[in-house]
Amino acid sequence: MQTLREYLDSSTEVLRATRDTLATAEVERAIAATTAALAAGKPLLICGNGGSAADAMHIAGELVGRFLKERRALKAIALSADPAVLTAWGNDYGYDGVFARQTEAYGEAGGILLAISTSGNSANVIAAAAAAKTKEMSVIALTGEGGGKLGALADILLAVPSRSTPLIQQAHLCLYHYFCAEIERRIAASP
Repeated sequence: MQTLREYLDSSTEVLRATRDTLATAEVERAIAATTAALAAGKPLLICGNGGSAADAMHIAGELVGRFLKERRALKAIALSADPAVLTAWGNDYGYDGVFARQTEAYGEAGGILLAISTSGNSANVIAAAAAAKTKEMSVIALTGEGGGKLGALADILLAVPSRSTPLIQQAHLCLYHYFCAEIERRIAASP
């Protein structure tokens, strides 16, 4: 059994490894691409399962509402947020297509899909990435170590160097809070 101190030390180690191994240039590319898309009125679609679905809704809430600054609403849509669509499509056609179908509905050329999967192997997230490509959207993947199958579809891969789902999710939270703060700062500063 791990003590609280040991668990927090593990968390700190993953955050340090993320800081030291995640390419700053890739994070900057993700922020710049998303800022440009949102500034042009294009959508940011966000998807993931379980904790990553909650993260998708958290990100959308920060960008539609506000994070730290007063500014206009941004077109961010969490694909996990509509239970009627999820359950209707899942029941009739299968869960693997629930995010791809919504990407087909809401995606636009020049938009962004932020695909979150700690393993990088979630079938419905991979299908959404493939659907985004057909809509001429850029795909940013937020994953764990290696990126899984999702990494191969990503234009920008942000992979946390861990295979522990809870530790990856904790690092994802730090990354997307930074992501939201930077997008908001840049949008608020633009005329």
